[in-house]
Amino acid sequence: MKPVFTHLRRGPCRWALLLTLATSAMAAPVHVGSFASDGDAPPTPWQVVQLDQRVPATQYRALPWDGRAAVEARADASMALLARPLAIDLQATPVLCWLWRVDGVLQKADLRHKSGDDYAARVYVTFALPAESLSLGLRMKLALGRSLYGALVPDAAVNYVWDNRHPVGTRAFNAYTDRAAMIVQRSGQAQVGRWVSERVNVLADATRAFGPLPF
Repeated sequence: MKPVFTHLRRGPCRWALLLTLATSAMAAPVHVGSFASDGDAPPTPWQVVQLDQRVPATQYRALPWDGRAAVEARADASMALLARPLAIDLQATPVLCWLWRVDGVLQKADLRHKSGDDYAARVYVTFALPAESLSLGLRMKLALGRSLYGALVPDAAVNYVWDNRHPVGTRAFNAYTDRAAMIVQRSGQAQVGRWVSERVNVLADATRAFGPLPF
């Protein structure tokens, strides 16, 4: 499992996200990351991953915001991931909690179309699945995708987005691939400019999108 935030924008934007923990009522919390840092760089094991060297990288920095240790992303026609690997038992700890805040929404965002695959903020959780659990056809499809877009193309993913067009709870597959499930977690301007707390069941959302997965 790999929690990720990713951002691609065609205009300047600022947002921050505080990813706190993955937990369930049956197990102790597993802290995914506090972003407290001695400098501007997000603390390890978080790292910026630039997928396309032809596109400028989104700028991430750790900073205190409203008394919270947060990370800020500044994007201007740029794209990059802030990502970390995480080995976790989703059966024991399926619930992911975080805080996020955006300065504005993207008016042209629309998860139904490739041209609209862009959001004020997103939390992207990807899964590495045992190869033997994937069909030959799916393995070939993923291999082709990785040959075009690199090794970070996931076996499966759930993408929680702050949209501007569709109501909260809208679900669809990504316009580029049916291996990424899109979920509108927040939508619109009503909560722009303040911290919003989230709690999602990643296991339930992944199972709903892809059926039982061999976690």
